[in-house]
Amino acid sequence: MQLASDESFVKVSKATHGHVGIDLNTDNFLTDSEGNIVPNPRYYRTIKGKLAKEQRILSRRQQRAKKEHRSLRDSKNYQKQRLLVAKLHAKVMNQRHNFLQQISTALIKNHDLVVAEELRSKNLLKNHALALSISDVGWRTFLGMLAYKAKLYGRQFITINPRNTTQTCRDCGFVMGTNGTDKLTLDDRNWTCPNCGIHHIRDWNAAKNILDKGIAKLA
Repeated sequence: MQLASDESFVKVSKATHGHVGIDLNTDNFLTDSEGNIVPNPRYYRTIKGKLAKEQRILSRRQQRAKKEHRSLRDSKNYQKQRLLVAKLHAKVMNQRHNFLQQISTALIKNHDLVVAEELRSKNLLKNHALALSISDVGWRTFLGMLAYKAKLYGRQFITINPRNTTQTCRDCGFVMGTNGTDKLTLDDRNWTCPNCGIHHIRDWNAAKNILDKGIAKLA
C-alpha cells in the first residue's frame, strides 16, 4: 500500500488500446462513450431521514444538558448520541469511497485513455435543486482518483472543457440553441437532431463528444 501511494512507483499494465469518454451527471453517476451506465447509488439520500432524526435527538440532548448546567463531556446520553450520528456519517463516507474506488479502478485498468469533463460543481451547486445530488456523488474525489490511478498504471487521463458537449450532435456537429433551436434542458434525456434526424440518448452522446474532444486535445 505504501508503494502505491508513492508517485515514483508506476505499475505499467498491458495496453488495452481502448479509449473512453465519461459524462458525469446527476441522473446516473456516469455514462461512458461505449453506452455503459453506472447508476448513482445516492448513499446520503438513503440515510438522510434517519440521520436527520438522530441529529434532532442529539440537539435535544445538548439543550437539555445546557439547561441542567451539565458539561457535554460528562453527559453520557449526549456522548452516546454523538457517536451514533458520527457513525452514520462515517458509513456514508465509507460507502461512497468504496464505490468511487471500484469505478475509477475499472475505468483506468480497462482503458489506455480516459477523458472526462472539467469539473465545475461550484457553479452547479448554486442550483439548489441540484445541490444535494451533486454533493452526494463525490465527483471531485472521483476525478482525483482517476488522475492518480492513471499515473499508477501508466495510463492517460485528461479533462476537457465541457462547453457544448451536451448540446452538440456527434453525428453532424449541429449545436442545439443555434439556428432558432432551443437548448436542451436537464429534462431532455433523449433528443433528435433537427439537422440530420439522428436520435440521441443525451448522456451517451455527450460522452462520445467528450472522448472526441480529448483525442483532439492530445493531437
